[in-house]
Amino acid sequence: MEINPTEISVKERYKLLSGSILPRPIAFVSTISKSGIPNLAPFSFFTGITSDPPTICFAPNRNSDGSKKDTLKNIEETGEFAVHVVSENIMEAMHKSAGGFPADVNEFTETGLTETPGRMIRVPRIKEAKICMECKSMQIVPVAESGFLVIGEVVHFYFADGIWQDGYINTEELNIIGRWSGYNYIKNGEVFQI
Repeated sequence: MEINPTEISVKERYKLLSGSILPRPIAFVSTISKSGIPNLAPFSFFTGITSDPPTICFAPNRNSDGSKKDTLKNIEETGEFAVHVVSENIMEAMHKSAGGFPADVNEFTETGLTETPGRMIRVPRIKEAKICMECKSMQIVPVAESGFLVIGEVVHFYFADGIWQDGYINTEELNIIGRWSGYNYIKNGEVFQI
C-alpha cells in the first residue's frame, strides 16, 4: 500500500505516525503560568537530542480549535518546564491530565499528584515521579501551522531512591510506561488500555 499524506485527513496522518513510531516514550510535562497556576500534560512525541549539554525535546500540537496548548503558552511566558518519566505508579494520573482542563485549574490537584518545588527552576515537579528533568527552554520551533518543537536544556536531574545505581538507571525499578497506539500503552512488552 502506498499513501500520499496530502491525500488523507490530518487525523489519518496522526494515526499513521503514532501507529508507526512504536513504542513512544512519554514526556509528562509540568509548567507554571506567569500567574502561578501549575499545569500537567503528557506528550508522546518526545526524545533526547544530545548529552553535551543534556538536551531534550517534545512536540506539542495545537488544540483542535487552533489555539496553543497551555503547556506551550506557559513555556513561552516563563522559559522553564520539567519532564517526568512515566512509571506505572503515576500512569493513571498522567492519563487523567490529558483531559484538557481549563488554564486556571491546578492539574496537580485534579490528578491527585503531589506538587513539590523544583531545584533549579520555578516550575514544580511531581513528587511521585521516579525521574524528573528540570529544563530551561532553548528554542521553540514552529512546525508548519499545526505544531511546535520545544527544545530544552536539562539543568537538573532528579532520581527517586533506587533508580540511579552505580552509574546506571535501574530500569526494572523504574517500571516505565510507553505510548502505543489508540488508547493503548505498553509496559514490559505487554500492551494494555487505560
